[in-house]
Amino acid sequence: MIKKVAVVTGAARGIGLATVKQLISEGWYVAMLDVDAVANSEAHQSLSDASNVIAIACDISSPESVAAAAERVMSQWSRVDALVNNAGIAIFKPALETTFEEWSQVLDVNLSGAFICSQIFARLMLQGGKGGAIVNITSISATRASTLRVAYGTSKAGLVHLTKQLGAELGTLGIRVNAVSPGPVETAMAKQVHTPEIRTDYHDAIPLGRYGLEEELAKAIYFLCSDQSSYINGETLNVDGGFAATGIGLASFRNTSPE
Repeated sequence: MIKKVAVVTGAARGIGLATVKQLISEGWYVAMLDVDAVANSEAHQSLSDASNVIAIACDISSPESVAAAAERVMSQWSRVDALVNNAGIAIFKPALETTFEEWSQVLDVNLSGAFICSQIFARLMLQGGKGGAIVNITSISATRASTLRVAYGTSKAGLVHLTKQLGAELGTLGIRVNAVSPGPVETAMAKQVHTPEIRTDYHDAIPLGRYGLEEELAKAIYFLCSDQSSYINGETLNVDGGFAATGIGLASFRNTSPE
């Protein structure tokens, strides 16, 4: 049986690392890409089974860096079956205080980086006529505007449309392109920056009444990488406990018992 190969960007922590673990558990070979070489190496070493995993330092905003990573993947396994564009950065500042350099940095990584990786690795997926899958990690901020996210929200909105554009074009070549849109997730960053007040507000706005787990996102991402989603293309899957579906607080509803 031929082993499938996945490339995961932003793989050193959070949703990216959880996705690596999910893919490994399903028997895939995985290339972990991250700009933080030290953290990526440590994450690689922390895996219970790293025999079918390689860690590559890569700046996804640089075509040259991505091309070098792709060469390493091909020299290791000679194929690519799935790409998870997970790497991203966020700068939360008022729109009138966000510098052009900050704006450019966020779009370079979150949007241009996904385009660069998709273009380079899609070419490898097409070798031998086997096709593959690309999964972009967007955000609830792509569809729901809020303060302090002018660069981040815009970059993720662009990524949603890039998913559709690539799905329309690459789908004709046998490459499915979809996205996963997380709501609030229990990541290390969220635990550090979300105050009790913020967490309460989110809980009141999410029908399931809690944050998502990194492992829950990873399962959805794997589904879109796998043949289980063989007729899904150009779509964005909200994995957010119903947050995007409601758009309103639910506290008053929860406090009311049905008669």
